[in-house]
Amino acid sequence: MWQLYQFPLCPFSRKVRLLLGEKGVGYTLVRENPWERRDEFIDMNPAGQTPVIADPERDVRLIDSLVICEYFDETVDKAQMINGTAAQRAEIRRLSTWFDTFFYRDVTEKLLGERMIKRVVTKQGPDAKVLREAMKSAVEYLDYTDYLLGRHNWMAGSTLSLADLAAAAQISVADYLGGIDWKSHEETARWYSGMKSRPSFRPLLSERMEGIPAASHYDDVNF
Repeated sequence: MWQLYQFPLCPFSRKVRLLLGEKGVGYTLVRENPWERRDEFIDMNPAGQTPVIADPERDVRLIDSLVICEYFDETVDKAQMINGTAAQRAEIRRLSTWFDTFFYRDVTEKLLGERMIKRVVTKQGPDAKVLREAMKSAVEYLDYTDYLLGRHNWMAGSTLSLADLAAAAQISVADYLGGIDWKSHEETARWYSGMKSRPSFRPLLSERMEGIPAASHYDDVNF
């Protein structure tokens, strides 16, 4: 059985969990707080970041969410998440990287820093200026996702793909932390409601990070 090392508000672990759920791959969750820099975990992944997925019986260990997603997309035929023509696959990878890199940098990471790390680790109050900057950036990013979803049903085209999973993972963490203003983002809200309705997403809606309350609408599919 695969073991996924993660913590509830890790967006990259969420992306992996969504992909595994879509593909029907079984796994167990192993709680790992990367800020604790646990020796055993550093031995597994010197970068000290989640997610890491391992199968001890087969002595297989995969590190980094993109590596993990590509591995399972290549080895499990069900629900291909990087598909289509070469150009379509390139667009899926572009958007997945865009969410993982830029949305994370400008929105998710700042919200996690102010509303989780400061509360759980450093015992400080959040910086209102940083929160405002993150929420302003979220509006700009959702303007772009509205544009994408106005052209086709899914982020990268006509079918569900890794781009949608990456987007949903980042947006869901930001939404949990109250960093998304859904006004004037009807296209993205419609898409996100559909993502929240999928069986692969439902376990995320019921989870909570201890000491970090979710936004009141977080688990409401019809928010």
